[in-house]
Amino acid sequence: MLIIVQGKISKNFNNLQVADIFWRYDLINMEKMRAIDVISVRIVESAVFDHREQFGLNLKGSLSLLPPAQVRSLDATEKEMENCMKDEIIMETILETNIGNRPPSRGKVRDIYDLGDKLLIVASDRLSAFDVVMTNGIPYKGIVLTRISRFWFDFLAGSIEHHLISDNVANFPEPFCSRARQLAGRSMLVKKVEVLPVECVVRGYLAGSGWKEYQQSGTICGQKLPTGLKQCEKLPELIFTPATKAELGEHDENISFEQCVEIIGQDAADYVRSKSTEIFERASEYAESKGIILADTKFEWGFVDGKIILIDEVLTPDSSRFWPADKYEAGRDQESFDKQFVRNYLESINFDKSGPGVELPEDITAKTSDKYIEGYERLTGRKFQK
Repeated sequence: MLIIVQGKISKNFNNLQVADIFWRYDLINMEKMRAIDVISVRIVESAVFDHREQFGLNLKGSLSLLPPAQVRSLDATEKEMENCMKDEIIMETILETNIGNRPPSRGKVRDIYDLGDKLLIVASDRLSAFDVVMTNGIPYKGIVLTRISRFWFDFLAGSIEHHLISDNVANFPEPFCSRARQLAGRSMLVKKVEVLPVECVVRGYLAGSGWKEYQQSGTICGQKLPTGLKQCEKLPELIFTPATKAELGEHDENISFEQCVEIIGQDAADYVRSKSTEIFERASEYAESKGIILADTKFEWGFVDGKIILIDEVLTPDSSRFWPADKYEAGRDQESFDKQFVRNYLESINFDKSGPGVELPEDITAKTSDKYIEGYERLTGRKFQK
């Protein structure tokens, strides 16, 4: 029998605490039913268990160790291990999910299941550009987005309270905990909050809609900027440019800070401006150490238990512009680790930025997927296993 624990082959059963590896096992069919705790475990080869009650029934105390006499084989190559782990996560493109009797609400990218005081958020592989969802998806995108968000939640731990409860499918309620192959790697159980109806955009460089407005009026969201700035040039200082949250199919609209105050109140507006800028500064400094420029990003916040906490995705390629620092040059579009690659393609075919999305060519989806993955690997220092 081979047991794989989060990508590591465990050969030392004397030190292996089975209390850390809970599973249900069907003795008749010799088939693992589902992982039900923190560590994902896959039983690859059948083994004979004399006493079922030794495994998986006592979920709180230390369980008996697996007797070495019951182990038939502990040999496996690294490639075999990777192939087995792939079985735990569906790697094909997923455009939507439909689980149980709870139809999700669908955003541009996410499927959201309302669980009462919690939400289950599933990052699909859908891609939205110019607030229009394309008809085909980007391979691995939802998994990359979820892993990057989790990385930043961990990075910000202790300084910013956020909505994440768990990204381990084993901790999800039924029927979701039984759908590991569909949900693993791309879903999060989160606190349900009252969402603040503004998006909190922080800009460090002159790009995107900000560059277009600057060309016309010398401003961004009514904030006057120095004359003579170039496309993608670093701004003299960070600017906070809130926007309204648009319905699906509509466009977000930049608003002034004063309008933000009218919508959510002075105290909340001051808080989200301060915290959004603080997170941007920390994240930008970290990204710079990895050879990446964080040009701009958007955050979302919500009220729960009398507090404002960080919600939604955080500093992902869908919510941010990341540029390779070694290829940066002001005065032109930049290479990026985000969906700007798709935006540039759509501009090249004169996409009208409304109505139904278009079918992206295979080379565009493949290159975009590679960009997402490269951004993840450079930011986190971790290898993404396809």
